Amino acid sequence: MTARKLPIGLQTFSEIIEQGYAYVDKTAHAWAMVSQGKSYFLSRPRRFGKSLFLDTLKELFEGSEALFRGLYIHEHWDWGRRHPVIRFDFSVGVLRNRDELDQRIDWLLRDNARRLGLIEAERDTDIAGRFAGLIQGARAATGQSVVILVDEYDKPILDNITDPTGAGAEIREGLKNLYSVMKGHDADIRFVFMTGVTKFSKVSLFSGLNQLEDLTLDERFATLCGYTQSDLETTFGEHLHGVDWARLKQWYNGYSFLGEPVYNPFDILLFIAKGRRFRPYWFETGNPSFLIELLRARRTFLPSLETIEASEEILDSFDIERIDPVTLLFQTGYLTIDSTRDSFGQWLFALRVPNQEVRQALANHLVDAYTARLPSERLPWQQALYDCLRQGHVDELIAAIQRLFAGIPWRNFTGNDLSQSEGYYASLLYAFFASLNAEIIPEDISNQGQVDLTVKLEGYIYVIEIKVQRGSGPTSAPGSDDAGQTDPETRAKQKRRRPGKTDTEQAAEPANPALAQIRARDYSAKYRGLPNKGLFELGLVFDSQARNLAQADWRAV
Repeated sequence: MTARKLPIGLQTFSEIIEQGYAYVDKTAHAWAMVSQGKSYFLSRPRRFGKSLFLDTLKELFEGSEALFRGLYIHEHWDWGRRHPVIRFDFSVGVLRNRDELDQRIDWLLRDNARRLGLIEAERDTDIAGRFAGLIQGARAATGQSVVILVDEYDKPILDNITDPTGAGAEIREGLKNLYSVMKGHDADIRFVFMTGVTKFSKVSLFSGLNQLEDLTLDERFATLCGYTQSDLETTFGEHLHGVDWARLKQWYNGYSFLGEPVYNPFDILLFIAKGRRFRPYWFETGNPSFLIELLRARRTFLPSLETIEASEEILDSFDIERIDPVTLLFQTGYLTIDSTRDSFGQWLFALRVPNQEVRQALANHLVDAYTARLPSERLPWQQALYDCLRQGHVDELIAAIQRLFAGIPWRNFTGNDLSQSEGYYASLLYAFFASLNAEIIPEDISNQGQVDLTVKLEGYIYVIEIKVQRGSGPTSAPGSDDAGQTDPETRAKQKRRRPGKTDTEQAAEPANPALAQIRARDYSAKYRGLPNKGLFELGLVFDSQARNLAQADWRAV
């Protein structure tokens, strides 16, 4: 059997079907929506298939029966009834102000009127009036209620996310003016479907549209966008014969919306087309620079990205004037749902990075931002750290960490107190280790407390505690336990393990408080006896003035 063509970049349902491209049947979801409700909203990250599903709905309501033969919905749909479809697509281009938005809406209104064969009202009528006239005219001309489809409803706002009180606010009001028309014409409307990346507060944008049913975290529609494991094994089985399924899942699966986890379609299609090379195809289509800068500005403790718990309220809406990094990370696809629980009457979500692609690519961007270095300058540092970690060379690892921090430009610390923050050092190390595809457990919990980082790579395990020395003494990284007492045996082992020091120099130095805490709390106990090539305890103490390691000691367990 010949494998079907790959629909890379295609969002037109008719072209995919008529030209024989591979298609994953999502029409069961369409039937469930149409038969059970009327107005829906769906938020999904970019390139997840939202536009294709919206175009599928368009063809359904326009009665294009031939396109759906052999698909689930063909036997359920009433092909004798056709509805006029009004479609707004804001995915194309960048709109920089309210005037450009109004011009785009003007063009969309004229295009819809032309396609429906209607003579539009006078152009001097305001946008809301023209939209209302279009709905009424389509209903009168066809005798059928109207279907309204809005693709990427939020993109004009996101295009101006760096100017929230200026252009962003003006564009939000312009969109609100457009969308509010639908409330007053409910009797003329058969179906509404709106898609976007973010879910803005209904108060700020969807005023009057509270009847929209949000499918974003509805487990019935968790696989509406994206490919399931079954989809890959059936629709793309010929393309993926003999693939390393475990590695494919590790790289691209893991997006969860309270149901079966899914793959990003763009990743899978490019993975097949590019000779099954594992690369961050989806990540490379976006620019997370605003997100990265937001994380830096908010002093986000990067290891916490692996352990975030958020309420439904945080995930549910997006306020351009008060951006919560967790909301933005989730809605844009850099975090996904790991599990849920009910606590004190609230539904809480444990979040995680979805897969290796996102973790590694996001970490690379974070490293570049936190070190102010180019990607070409980052690579030697990564290679040095990787070689040390996978070979169990701890002295060389410490030296590599020293070179890493020594190479960060001094201007990175001017005008701020980054070097005073324990979280900065832990965050940068987390980003580097994550960029190496190491397994990282931040704030690794044991029955005695939690250690800052546990790093696993190719059979080696590193249990790491981080402290910052500020004049009077060291302090702990966020979330870590207080240092315990240092026993004589630990002090002796610390001093024996300190590289590049004479016995006299070692005797004059105080014991490493970070390593002392690991020993006192026995953080590595949970890993003893497990199969490994080496288990190491590593205490790192940074000096806030020198902005580098002041002490670094380790012991093999």
